[in-house]
Amino acid sequence: MDDRILEQVYQENLEERLIDYIAVQHDLTLEEAMDIYYSSRLAERIHRGEEGIQYLDYKVLAQILHETEPERFPAAPLP
Repeated sequence: MDDRILEQVYQENLEERLIDYIAVQHDLTLEEAMDIYYSSRLAERIHRGEEGIQYLDYKVLAQILHETEPERFPAAPLP
């Protein structure tokens, strides 16, 4: 395999883990988590490989997404 294909497979696996983690952490369906991720600025940064962000751990990326784009997440229900 050439480097381009390996990079694509790595990115697909990263996105899969990231979306699953977002869903679990925020008690969302996978579809909701996918909508949040794929409509985010972070997804675009990962796709472009901006500053090597695509090599960060998926848990770190989920935290970055939550901190930098909190409006994408549903508000927690009031107790």
